[in-house]
Amino acid sequence: MTTARPSVHATAPSPHGASDPRQEGPPDLRLAGPALAAWAAAAIGLGAPGSGVAVACAVGVLLAALALRVAVLRRRAERGGGEEREGPEECEQHEVDEEGNENEEGNENEEYDEDEEYEEDEQSGAGAGRGAAGGAGAVRGGAAGRTYRPGSSRRWSSGAWVALAAVLLGAVAGAASAALHAADVRRGPLPDLADRYARVTVELEVTDDPRLTRPRVRGSQRTPAAVVFNADAVRVTAPDGAVTAVRTPTLVLVRQGGSDKGAPPDGVSSAGERDRPDEHSASAASALSEAWRGLLPSTRIRVVARAVPPLMPGDQVAAVLRVDADAPPVKVGGPSVLQRVAGRVRAGLREATDGLRPDARALLPGLVVGDTSRVPPDLDEAFRATDLTHLLAVSGSNLTIVLALLIGPPHLATRAERRGLAPRLRLSLRGTAVIGGVLALAFVVVCRPDPSVLRAAACGLITLLAIGTGRRRSLLPALAAAVLLLVLYDPWLARRFGFLLSVLATGALLLLAPRWSAALQRRRMPPRLAEVIAAAAAAQAVCAPVIVVLAARVGLVAVPCNLLAELAVGPATVLGFAALVTAPFVLPVAQALAWCAGWPAEWIAGVARTGAALPGAEIGWPGGWAGALALAAVTLVLVPVGRRVVRRPWLCVLCAFALLLAVCRPAPFTRVITGWPPPGWRAVVCDVGQGDGLVLAAGDGTALVVDTGPEPRAIDRCLTELGIRRIPLLVLTHFHADHVDGLPGALRGRSVGAIETTTLQDPPGQARFVVETAARAGIPLVRAVPGERRHLGPLSWEVLWPPGSPFAPVLDGPNDASVTLLVRTGGLTLLLLGDLEPPAQQALLAAHPEVAGVDVLKVAHHGSARQDPPLMHRLAPRLALISCGADNPYGHPAPRTVAALRALGARVLRTDTDGAIAILGTPGRLAATVTGRRTGARPPSGRGGGRGRGRRRGRRIRSRGPAGARSAGPRLRAGRWRPAGSGDRRRARACTSA
Repeated sequence: MTTARPSVHATAPSPHGASDPRQEGPPDLRLAGPALAAWAAAAIGLGAPGSGVAVACAVGVLLAALALRVAVLRRRAERGGGEEREGPEECEQHEVDEEGNENEEGNENEEYDEDEEYEEDEQSGAGAGRGAAGGAGAVRGGAAGRTYRPGSSRRWSSGAWVALAAVLLGAVAGAASAALHAADVRRGPLPDLADRYARVTVELEVTDDPRLTRPRVRGSQRTPAAVVFNADAVRVTAPDGAVTAVRTPTLVLVRQGGSDKGAPPDGVSSAGERDRPDEHSASAASALSEAWRGLLPSTRIRVVARAVPPLMPGDQVAAVLRVDADAPPVKVGGPSVLQRVAGRVRAGLREATDGLRPDARALLPGLVVGDTSRVPPDLDEAFRATDLTHLLAVSGSNLTIVLALLIGPPHLATRAERRGLAPRLRLSLRGTAVIGGVLALAFVVVCRPDPSVLRAAACGLITLLAIGTGRRRSLLPALAAAVLLLVLYDPWLARRFGFLLSVLATGALLLLAPRWSAALQRRRMPPRLAEVIAAAAAAQAVCAPVIVVLAARVGLVAVPCNLLAELAVGPATVLGFAALVTAPFVLPVAQALAWCAGWPAEWIAGVARTGAALPGAEIGWPGGWAGALALAAVTLVLVPVGRRVVRRPWLCVLCAFALLLAVCRPAPFTRVITGWPPPGWRAVVCDVGQGDGLVLAAGDGTALVVDTGPEPRAIDRCLTELGIRRIPLLVLTHFHADHVDGLPGALRGRSVGAIETTTLQDPPGQARFVVETAARAGIPLVRAVPGERRHLGPLSWEVLWPPGSPFAPVLDGPNDASVTLLVRTGGLTLLLLGDLEPPAQQALLAAHPEVAGVDVLKVAHHGSARQDPPLMHRLAPRLALISCGADNPYGHPAPRTVAALRALGARVLRTDTDGAIAILGTPGRLAATVTGRRTGARPPSGRGGGRGRGRRRGRRIRSRGPAGARSAGPRLRAGRWRPAGSGDRRRARACTSA
């Protein structure tokens, strides 16, 4: 008789069936349970006491032994049950119908159905029997090949008990390895010396590449960059002279000379002659930094450092060694030969890319070997916003390209028609596996043992082992085995988010992506496009909850950006590897290859920058594990909804249009939905954190910008929401980092006519930053002149401060040199005080006695307690604006400053609790609209607690005007003027002042 052909052969183009059939069935999860148990036990065991881990391991071993004993007994019982069932099954060979006739044809059909049932049970039950629940699958018994189903019994099968024992043993192994590695951190004198903040002399062995930290703004200053690297302490000399040989992991922090200790920038002079350029000190500091950053792994150095405890008690290091970089590192031993070769190869790639454009020069080494030392902060932020950072973390795709040159397509690696260099070199399967293993190890050395590199190399080695032994390749068991081996080798990986993201992404590509791709292909999508979309969507779905834990955000452009970047990743990586290999031998050829690779690398950088520049590139989401669980729940709900959506083309178009609106956020659409920005706004205090950033409307898409805050993305987002495309003049009141470090964000994608600065170029390092940023953008720099008057559309303003030479002694630091502007727009008068301190405020009042009775006051120095009461009484503002960051460590704004302003009849608004603030109206109807984005911020005196996240539907707030009368003016709700008494809800909160 004939039977139906299996689907794998029936759908093949050849009449003889598929030559390389892929058997469909459930995934092989035999190693998943032990791997996950080892992972969890290692993560817990690293922070648990050693005695508790030992007791838990002993209990685990006993339970595993008991489970194995039960499995043996259960297996014997199953075999006995199969023999008992053999006789009756053989006797029932015929059926008798109601009339007493034998129905042999029906019996044959029954036997055929039972055989089909057995085949299905063998395929589905075997896979299920491999996991923890797989022991309840089908177990064959008896000579007739019948199926014995112990699953009908409520007791576990022998396979389930074996799986339980494997899980317990995996957990025991993970916990034991974690306890041993944690003991290394606590061993030796360094932990005790760190608790005492002792100054020690330590001989170190470098274990990874030194990296430069990103400068950060702390208050008004930018913290200088520091060189950071991990090292093992091998010899410790205590303050009392005791010398101890140890092997303790440490983190070394080499503090560079402050960037503000140098001179003002070239071509810019300060007030007076107290600061002069000193190029020698700057070049010396740069040379010291390069000497420390040039250290290779396995190099031995001797340092004198102050030992401090790590930030968290359960960290991987025993102490943080703070070293002052006043001299190059003292080397007591050179790197190993292997590390020297790897360092030369990496340096050759950097040299080959020196002539490329900035983005390609920075990005190509990161794509090929994970070298991100040249990636600037703005490009790094763009990659983070678009979830493309995995491209800079070397992973399985890079190793696949390397191994594909040797073995060709992996699915043909064990067959006679295999491709690649191996058959051309007449290498056997075992020889191919050995050479592939050497390439994988070299890959780890050159690209450094980061979590994603280790995971990729372990999976590759296991696959090569399968090729060398002639076994069937199975990627999911290879991933589980790689996780198990790596966690046992280095339990600290169990606590690293990079390792978690790498495993989750790989698992999604193996489990979810094929199913989603098949579903898309059933909707007539081209196979290659379906595979790419499914892979990007699956990886994003499983990794997004973890990213929420780290960044409290959800990227809306991640999948499109990944799809667009994928077009260039392959060419850039292949050409980059070719340049990497040829650079040590023929540098001109490597430069030509790098030039070719630079084009796709620039494409990737352009995709990241363009995606990150979109207003809705990412949205805020509750952080922490609670936020991760919430996002995971939302994803689980959206996946089945998405299945129904893809069946209806009109719904797909509608969802795509909605996503496009959410990402692009056109100003009219945003204004209707959120009420921001309100129509007719005169000025906006941007929510830039602990700093200043103010925008004054000067026409359609045009504005005068005063200060840019401490962070480029915040001011860029604010200007984008306001629709500002042209800035004729950008004023920087003074050079403190919380006022100027956001300058690149304000310049991004906008036409800027000139940048006006104060006369005092202090701090010099931050003044140099402004000069260099303006020079790169081709924007002229001008200085503010006292008495200077300008007008721009409806705006007019006058520079009141800093003064000329008669008042020069008053300028006691950068704050007192703040550019102070008196602005008039739409009949309103605004005074912007910068960060003036009381002495400068008193001098300002003496120099300009005519200034009095302003409508809006931008309070000096973020509302600090250092205010001049006579000036506040003279100004008597109706609306006082304070720009400060939520939960800032300086206590801004000071309660007594807020109370004094309220006592004068002013309505006080602040960005830490109210979000961005928009001023609108006329002198008769002055109004302000706020976004109210803050959550958990410290409430002002006499007010309620924090606000919820997102744009807030708030209440209307009135305040008394100068004469004490209540405001009876109209209200601004949902971006429209409404008469008093209208009851519709509003998106942005309106605050009115008579």
